Amino acid sequence: MNKDLIVLGIETSCDETAASIVKNGTEIISNVVASQIESHKRFGGVVPELASRHHVEQMTIVIEEALKQANVSIKEVDAIAVTEGPGLVGALLVGVNAAKALAFSHQIPLVPVHHIAGHIYANRLMTELTFPLLSLVVSGGHTELVYMEKHGSFKVIGETLDDAAGEAYDKVARTLQLPYPGGPHIDRLAHEGKPTIDLPRAWLEEGSYDFSFSGLKSAVINTLHNAEQRGEIVSPEDLAASFQASVVEVLTEKTIRAAKEYNVRQVLLAGGVAANKGLRNSLTSTFNNEPDIELVIPPLFLCTDNAAMIAAAGSILFEMGKRGTMEMNAHPCLDIEI
Repeated sequence: MNKDLIVLGIETSCDETAASIVKNGTEIISNVVASQIESHKRFGGVVPELASRHHVEQMTIVIEEALKQANVSIKEVDAIAVTEGPGLVGALLVGVNAAKALAFSHQIPLVPVHHIAGHIYANRLMTELTFPLLSLVVSGGHTELVYMEKHGSFKVIGETLDDAAGEAYDKVARTLQLPYPGGPHIDRLAHEGKPTIDLPRAWLEEGSYDFSFSGLKSAVINTLHNAEQRGEIVSPEDLAASFQASVVEVLTEKTIRAAKEYNVRQVLLAGGVAANKGLRNSLTSTFNNEPDIELVIPPLFLCTDNAAMIAAAGSILFEMGKRGTMEMNAHPCLDIEI
């Protein structure tokens, strides 16, 4: 019998300190996440230096807890997968150096993982990937359409030219004086209102799979300011619904068009904004009419940053022979296509 592959995943790209044990790249044995939301909430966003300090405080505790919950000793771990980028450089360095220290002291192979690859492979923890596939990655820092012909092969066919969708959500939420993180609050308000306000859709040039949400964000801000100058009151619920309708329509339309053009068998949703109810419903409704394309949407706990997704991606990369060295460093602007 072949031995099970046990991978320890470590994720510290932003404001979650996470560690996880995953078996054979598909089975979560433990998944521990220490969130920093309460620490950053009063600043209205992530403070990089504060995030790094919290990672230093929590890193050892989180790794030990992941091993304990999995009932696995460090000697039973076959590989350590860690996010090397992209992300906040100080935050990444904490995870990378923790992984290197463990790998060196216990002579365990080290596997560097791209953060977005992790989000994509979170879906493999629910179902096996079927190629060729297309992944819509939507998060606070990324909005991308990624085409994959096989494991470990990533081709970005569309990306944001300015604000990522999640970033636009947070900025609009701040304008509406909603708490951080703003995405879930906008999503909640959107379901209480109606999309009655005319807001732009940035389709860009014909055939483009790129995205742009900066103009939409500005249109929301201008709508509020103009109404304030006229002494009018804009319904926050209707504005949130109108904003979300614009974002979701563009994301859904470009995804279905790309899926058909590239003749994919599977479409994956990935990233923090994958938790958005409006987006999930729109994609589900659209792909229900496409029986030859399987839509995979991860559960909410696998949408936000976690280490199980890093271990899942790391398992595939380990089997492909990818290894890190003690010279490994953090790469805040790492390209997924490298």
